[in-house]
Amino acid sequence: MKLWHCKDARSLRPLWALEEMGLDYELEVMPFPPRFLHKEFLAHNPLGTIPYFEDGPAQMTESTGICHYLVEKYQQHDFGLIPDHPEYGNYLNWLYHSDATLTFPQTLVLRYSRLEPEERRQPRVAEDYRRWYLARLRMLDAHIAERQFLCADRFTIADIAIAYALFLGRSLEIDKDYQPQTLDYLERMIARPGFQRAQRAQNEAANQVA
Repeated sequence: MKLWHCKDARSLRPLWALEEMGLDYELEVMPFPPRFLHKEFLAHNPLGTIPYFEDGPAQMTESTGICHYLVEKYQQHDFGLIPDHPEYGNYLNWLYHSDATLTFPQTLVLRYSRLEPEERRQPRVAEDYRRWYLARLRMLDAHIAERQFLCADRFTIADIAIAYALFLGRSLEIDKDYQPQTLDYLERMIARPGFQRAQRAQNEAANQVA
C-alpha cells in the first residue's frame, strides 16, 4: 500500500488509520498544494488532490473512504462496525458527516483566509464559513456530551474521521469556540498513540525529502 500525503491535510485520516491498525504501508509526503508544487504527482492522480492511495488495483482519493476500505479489505473490524451492529447506520453517518458537513466549510475558510494571494482573500466569506462550520458542530456537541467515543462505546474510524475535522479547525484557530465536551473529545483523540505515531511518520518522511 502507498499513501501520498501532505502534512496535516485530510490525508492524515488514512495515515492515522494505518498506524492504528498496524498495517504496512509506504508514505510519500509532498508540499501543499501538490498539484502546483509537486507536478510529478499528476502522473499518479490527475486531480492533483490528496490523499491519493494505491493498494493493488485500488486507487482512491477520498480520505474517509480509504479508512472504510482498510477496515473492510483487511478485516480490521476492531476499528469499525459490521452491518448487523445496531449502531451501524450511525457509524456510517458519522463517516460521511465528517467531510460532507464538517470539513467542507473549513476548506473555504482555509482558502479565503490563508491560501489565496492577499489581493484575492475574502475575509467575509471566510468568516461566514467559519460560522457555518461551528453551527454544523451542533449534532456532535450534543452526541459527545456523555460519550467517550462516537459509536459502540469504543474507538472506530468514525472517531478518526470526525476528530480530524476538529483538528483542522484547531489549525484554523476555530477551536477556541468549540464546546467544552467537544474540545475534550478532540484532546482525547489526538492523545492516542496512533495519532502520535502518524504525526511522527509524516514528520520523518518530510525530513527525508528535505
